[in-house]
Amino acid sequence: MTSIPTLYDTTLAAGPGARVLVETEAGVRQADLYSPDGLALVAGLWLKLSAEYGLMYGGSWLGVPIIQLPGDIVAMQELLWKTRPDVVVECGFAHGGSAVLYASILELLGKGVVIGVDVEVRRHNRAAVESHPLSKRIRIVEGSSIDPRTVSAVGKAAEGAASVLVVLDSNHDREHVLAEMEAYHGLVTPDSYLVAMDGAQAHVWDVPRAKPGWRDSNPLQAIEAFLAAHPEFDEDPRYHRGLVTSSPRGFLRRKRQGEASWNW
Repeated sequence: MTSIPTLYDTTLAAGPGARVLVETEAGVRQADLYSPDGLALVAGLWLKLSAEYGLMYGGSWLGVPIIQLPGDIVAMQELLWKTRPDVVVECGFAHGGSAVLYASILELLGKGVVIGVDVEVRRHNRAAVESHPLSKRIRIVEGSSIDPRTVSAVGKAAEGAASVLVVLDSNHDREHVLAEMEAYHGLVTPDSYLVAMDGAQAHVWDVPRAKPGWRDSNPLQAIEAFLAAHPEFDEDPRYHRGLVTSSPRGFLRRKRQGEASWNW
């Protein structure tokens, strides 16, 4: 992670009438800092800086490293508290911090289990989670998230659950994410959510540390294709109202039988 500068510049004054200006090869964009346009411009720039400085990598949840922006952590706890799922399927286990986050909310709810899926769970990450006080609410399934055997194992583990929520945060290529969405959306119960993370790659492909291909293959493209084919799901923008998120358009709610689309 790139070093972070000293927090805040006490000599910076930006009163009413201050303007924010960004100059690039494509031209100049500017806006009144305190206008809606200024807010949108600064939020977009902060997302790029968050990606460049790796700000999603610095935190932990109850002692386990978590790879999420702070606003997305808050959004996920809101979502879990609202939906009260019996099962949370998480594709993309990594260190296990997100699984522990979800398990901590389930523990407060007094029910539920997280099924964490990853193509390879490293030994030290598995050991950290299996020795954690919340391990009783976490099950690990090792294998590619789109392998039919993995999909079948997850389906069996979630069988009979009254409420299921699915989070996709593994390989972020368009085709892989779309394959995950097609494989797991059937598990999502009405009024629960399919959450596809890291669509922000479509907006940060231009930062210096971006990986080749982010612009041309990313989760946002998969989300758009999935929504076009699945009218039973609606995008819920309330979960990125903090404006800086790794998952724009990624919170998809499964409508109840016969329910019309929401008008946001």
